[in-house]
Amino acid sequence: MVDLANIQKIYLVGIGGIGMSGLARFFHQKGYQVAGYDKTATPLTKALETEGILVTYTDEISAIADEFIINQPETLVIFTPAIPKDSKILNHFSASGFQMYKRSQVLGLLSANAFTVAVAGTHGKTTTSTLVAHLLQVGGLDCSAFLGGISTNYNTNLLTGASNVMVVEADEYDRSFLTLHPNIAVVTSMDADHLDIYGEASHLQESFRLFTQQIKPEGKLIFKESLPLQDGTTYGISSSAQAKASNIRVENHKFYFDFDNDFTSLKNLELGLPGAHNVENAVAAIQVALSLDIDAERIREGLASFKGVKRRFEYQVQTDRHIYIDDYAHHPEELKACFKAARTLYPDKKLTVLFQPHLFSRTRDFMDEFAHVLSTADDLLLMEIYPARELPIKGVTSGALAAKVDGVETVVCNHESALELLKNKMPQLLLTVGAGDIDTLVLPLKKLLENA
Repeated sequence: MVDLANIQKIYLVGIGGIGMSGLARFFHQKGYQVAGYDKTATPLTKALETEGILVTYTDEISAIADEFIINQPETLVIFTPAIPKDSKILNHFSASGFQMYKRSQVLGLLSANAFTVAVAGTHGKTTTSTLVAHLLQVGGLDCSAFLGGISTNYNTNLLTGASNVMVVEADEYDRSFLTLHPNIAVVTSMDADHLDIYGEASHLQESFRLFTQQIKPEGKLIFKESLPLQDGTTYGISSSAQAKASNIRVENHKFYFDFDNDFTSLKNLELGLPGAHNVENAVAAIQVALSLDIDAERIREGLASFKGVKRRFEYQVQTDRHIYIDDYAHHPEELKACFKAARTLYPDKKLTVLFQPHLFSRTRDFMDEFAHVLSTADDLLLMEIYPARELPIKGVTSGALAAKVDGVETVVCNHESALELLKNKMPQLLLTVGAGDIDTLVLPLKKLLENA
């Protein structure tokens, strides 16, 4: 394994990814010379450039900065498995014998000597890990954190604290989380996903079990009740969970609940984030905070002041005429939770959904499940599938998905026609959901509805 003490220069192939950009920021803040490549300029890569990190967008060897072109012992290349294997830049570094490590390996290295809280799950991990970090910060424990989204409270995906406590999002994609050996592990969900990697849901579940076996001696496992795991503390919103929420209610469009475990009872907690699924996430975060001796009143304060994560049920417009919420949901269970939260908060408003499916393989694997959830909308616009790293699969299209949606007027559209359709509809309650480039529509839609 590489010795970071001997490294001076870091090049990241796929620097625009949420996990990769966190590493770029970390090493830049620590004084390393940092640069990287990604195929598309985004607000995140532009932010990195503003912070002084060189980013290029051309996959050509000539685009690599001079100081990184020749293999040197003090240079480390970090890459993400999402980069295509035919990438010219990636292949140059490989053929030239550079020290090359996956993002997950480097994260494992950075966390090895820290007291690590790792949050895993096919969904819920980004919100939960960000809330854990926030509760620790509010509670006076100045932790570091590598997050899978941009925290709204801190406007970053990286916290660099003075304590030895590190919060990390443990990614199951490509079995990345198996590089981690946490002191506290949280598992929020184990629903089938990434079947292009795992093949079968049983293989995914086995990977999660292997992750929990890597908890350090005397460490703790906290997992959502009903998951097929053992030897830990269960959490949830049922009375049989060991750490649980009860008396969940909505008052003035805010969620409140009570928390109980075997040692602590907290009443009338306000959560600065909507949805019963986020109450569950909060229960897990509270259990972690209590395990680290955070004061109960500071936990109360942190829950109320938590503003969530960018693109996780993020309000864009809140007026008397229009509510517009943007969310990263790209799995049927995530869509279901998002829709339920919106219905709970605004039961009398017509729900219009603009959804962009993410990956041909995921759309194929969960076609019926997606159709079932999307059929609960009042009005549905479907964008074409965002391919990311994949090639098209015959017969897997948004049109095929639309044909399975039942009882809802459904239109397949692109970016331009989506804006025009929504301009004509001017919806009361709008959700834009998806993990592709649907986020490029957020600002135009926000302007449209704010000015209505």
